[in-house]
Amino acid sequence: MRNDPTHSWQGIVWTFLVLGIPVAVAALLLASTGPVLARVVTDTLIKLTMVVGLYIFIGNSGIFSFGHAAFIVVGSYASAWMTIPPTFKKVILPGLPAFMQSIHLDPFTGGLVGVLLAAVLAFVIGLALMRLAGIAASIASFAFFSVIVVIYNNWTGWTKGTASLVGLPVYAGPKLALAAALVAMLLALLFQHSRYGLLLRATREDAAAARAAGVEVERMRLIAFVVSAAVVAAGGVLQGHFNGALTTTANVHLNLTFLILAMLVVGGMRSLAGAVIGVAILAFVAELLRQLERGWQIGDFTITAPSGLGQVGLGIVMLVVLISRPQGLTKGREIPMPGWLSRRERQGDANLIESTQNAR
Repeated sequence: MRNDPTHSWQGIVWTFLVLGIPVAVAALLLASTGPVLARVVTDTLIKLTMVVGLYIFIGNSGIFSFGHAAFIVVGSYASAWMTIPPTFKKVILPGLPAFMQSIHLDPFTGGLVGVLLAAVLAFVIGLALMRLAGIAASIASFAFFSVIVVIYNNWTGWTKGTASLVGLPVYAGPKLALAAALVAMLLALLFQHSRYGLLLRATREDAAAARAAGVEVERMRLIAFVVSAAVVAAGGVLQGHFNGALTTTANVHLNLTFLILAMLVVGGMRSLAGAVIGVAILAFVAELLRQLERGWQIGDFTITAPSGLGQVGLGIVMLVVLISRPQGLTKGREIPMPGWLSRRERQGDANLIESTQNAR
C-alpha cells in the first residue's frame, strides 16, 4: 500500500489537482501563443489521453499490451463513418450499407459511437486475451492488432484500404483535447482508487496469491482492458478529427504505439504521475528533434539533423531511463500529499482494506 495511490476522496482530489492544473495552465498558455504551438499542444494532449488509457490497463495489471492501436483504428473509423457528410460518403465509401451512408451524426455522438464500438470489441477479445499473462498476453495483443490492420487494409469499400480516408470534420482543438485529457485522468484516478483497481493491482503483484484469496483475476483484468480501450479509442477519435484524415498503414500505428508506450515507460507505468510526466518530457524531446530535422537557424548558420533523428532520439532517451531508473522517472509513485492530508489518507486506506476483506 505504501507505493500505491491512496484510496480516499482526498487522494483523488489531490492527485487530480496537482497533475491537472499544471497540464491545463501549460496547455492554455502555449496554445495562445500561435497556431503552430496550438497544433503541437493539441497533438500532445491527444497522446496524453492515449497514454492515460494505456496506463489504466498496463499500470494496474502489469501486463504489456502492444495491441491498443487496434482500438484507435476501430474508434476513429467508426466516428468517421458517422460524421462524414452523406454526399461525400457515397462517393468515397461506396461499400458502406445504405443506412450508414445516410447517417450524419454530430461530432460528440459520432465519437461516442466509436468509443462504444471499441469497448465492445475489447470486451469480446478480452474474454480470451485476459486468460493470458506475461509475454504470451503481449504477443497475443500484437497479433490482435495485426488482424485488425489486415482487415481494415482490405476492407476498401468501408475504409479505402491503404489509401487515406479524408473528409472528416476537423473540430479537435486545444480546449477539446485538454478536456478529453482531464476526463481521462479523472477516470484513471477513479478506477485506480476503486475496489476494482485495488484488486487488480493485487493480481499484478502476485496473481497466484490474489487468486487464492478469492480475487477473480480474469474479471479484474477484463474490466480494466475495456475501460482502457474506451479511453484510447477516444484519443483515436480526436486524432482523426484533428488531422481530418485516417490511414490503416501499419507503420503509422506501430510508430504511434512505440511512442505512447515509451511515454508511459519513461515516466513510470505504475502511476498516473508517471504517465503525465512521460508525455510531457518525450513530447518536448520529440518536438525539439523534429525542429532540428527541419533546420534550426542560429545567426547565419542553419543546423539540420538527418532524417529519422526523432525516432533514434526517443529510443536513446528510453534506453537511458530504463538503465538508470528501471521503474521510470517517478518509480511508480504518485506525487506525495502534504502531511496533514496523508494522515487522513492512512486512515482511509485502513477503512478500505477492512471493507474489502469483509466483502470477501
